[in-house]
Amino acid sequence: MTPYTLSQLTAYIDQSLAMLTSQTFWVRAEIASLSHKNGHGYLELVEKAPSGQLAAKMRATCWSNLYPMLCAYFERETGQTLQAGMQVLVEAEVSFHPVYSLSLNILSIDPTFTVGDLARQRQETLRRLQEEGLMELQQRLTLPTLPLRLAVISSEQAAGYGDFMDELKQSGFAFRCSLFPALMQGDKAEGSIVDALQLIGSYADTFDAVVLIRGGGATTDLGCFDSYALAAACARCSLPVLTGIGHTRDVSIVDQVVYLPLKTPTAVAAFLVERLQEQAERLQRLRLRLQKTAEIQVLIRRHQIELLRQRLAACSPQRIYQMGYSLATYKGRPLHSVSELPVGQLFETHLSDGTMTAIRQG
Repeated sequence: MTPYTLSQLTAYIDQSLAMLTSQTFWVRAEIASLSHKNGHGYLELVEKAPSGQLAAKMRATCWSNLYPMLCAYFERETGQTLQAGMQVLVEAEVSFHPVYSLSLNILSIDPTFTVGDLARQRQETLRRLQEEGLMELQQRLTLPTLPLRLAVISSEQAAGYGDFMDELKQSGFAFRCSLFPALMQGDKAEGSIVDALQLIGSYADTFDAVVLIRGGGATTDLGCFDSYALAAACARCSLPVLTGIGHTRDVSIVDQVVYLPLKTPTAVAAFLVERLQEQAERLQRLRLRLQKTAEIQVLIRRHQIELLRQRLAACSPQRIYQMGYSLATYKGRPLHSVSELPVGQLFETHLSDGTMTAIRQG
């Protein structure tokens, strides 16, 4: 047998694959990893069996003359950045290189396939949350009348967090906010926010509500808010959760399970301020009602006292004397009958202008 050199063998494989590499294929696969360098995109595509085991794996490259354009197109059509974990449908040609072996050169991508897969994932997540009874848990909670103690989940550097705090400070109400920092975008955002919720849960008695705000980021970084793990953590929170994620696209899954979803961090702050203003105005109205009632009661009591005074004046001894009556007393006690006074004893007769002393005759 004549041995082949390695390069001869790779050349033979290249010639054998000539027919295969002369055409393009539409390939469905999951992006296992994605990186970029010098404008090129480097991907690892995989297919998983129903059991979850790896069924196939292949490297793929999208060169710099296409990669930026395809990424922008994909993002514009799906509202998502191309990232690991996504199911994609790409047009590619098979490439064989003596050094880098077999790979795919990506020429195009169909964003509608990914949109459909994301929609399917959303529906599966919503169905799972519904089946587990998590969609209505937050609605069974009650937001306190005066929600002043707030556990805030956000990035401390986020513009939305600053806007939220400024709105509360300008209100003049005594809000007490405790920040639980978390990543609000990227692959680690989901776990970071879930960890913050769990930490808040251990101090639940010291707060009235949880505020989850983002704001200031791109709408393409909102994937974590459609995840089951984060939605379930929000639903199971023992405190009412208010969201202000700062987006204009379809409502996220997290928004659908929390106590109250609002569009932006500023909108959350405005809601809280308005709630306290309503209570302050209610207390003011109540104070004015009580003040008016008290004034009326004082007038009534004064009138009753005046009537009583007049009655007492009408019944006073001096008034009786002025009407021509007199009062006879014996040893300081009023006389009600002649029989109460012994014959020959002195007694006093009281008149309006003085007192006289007399003696009872036999």
